[in-house]
Amino acid sequence: MALVSLRWLLSLIFLVAVTGSQLKRDWPLLRAKLGFLLLMGALGFTGFNALFYSAAHLTTAVNIGILQGSIPVIVLIGVFLIYRTPVTAYQIIGVMVTLVGVVTVVFKGDFARAAALTINRGELLMLLACALYAMYTIGLSNCPKVGALALLTVMAASAFVVSLPLAVAEYVYGAFQAPTTTGWILVGLIALLPSFLAQIFYIKGVELIGPGRAGVFVNLVPVFAAILSVAYLGEVFEAYHAVALALVLGGIWLSERK
Repeated sequence: MALVSLRWLLSLIFLVAVTGSQLKRDWPLLRAKLGFLLLMGALGFTGFNALFYSAAHLTTAVNIGILQGSIPVIVLIGVFLIYRTPVTAYQIIGVMVTLVGVVTVVFKGDFARAAALTINRGELLMLLACALYAMYTIGLSNCPKVGALALLTVMAASAFVVSLPLAVAEYVYGAFQAPTTTGWILVGLIALLPSFLAQIFYIKGVELIGPGRAGVFVNLVPVFAAILSVAYLGEVFEAYHAVALALVLGGIWLSERK
């Protein structure tokens, strides 16, 4: 939880440093939807990160990456139910193929486990995190039409404030770990790359092609996660991971080809 707070504090510092005039210009539009934007930051950033990091104590990075393939499934269902966005047959098939890939990871390729419902608690936490991020993705299409930097600044401020009680609770329960030198380097990289640059690209992507299509590209996360987990963490890449990745990538191709 300390990492959640620190990443959004540093990201907020980056954003305020480069957004000044844009934030002032866009403030009237931002203020009109301030409550909605604060909720977006709380759920899509702090909620997602807190559950994500908790899950990492209980399951592998490969599994966490592949389970994020559930986000497009939830996004497509959500945009259809909320906005009545048309969903093509290819998208439906692509979602179902992707969902099979996610289930393959959850049950580790052993579908007999499905009958007994023996699911790792970390994987359940990760699926809940994915649900929050899917809600955030859907919500982006309802944000005020302002610059991505100004939008992200407001949501990052909310994420930081909402993360503070979690960090305090972590300290009170004796689970706080002060960052080492390596830890501070990681905090800086997380704040700059996934919290700052990736979020700006994601916001612009949703703006350009809509949440339904943008959500499908989250399925590329499992590919990068699998490669990096094996290369840098030494995790074992099992046969069921290969099957799941093939299904996830097949789902992307089916959803996007039309």
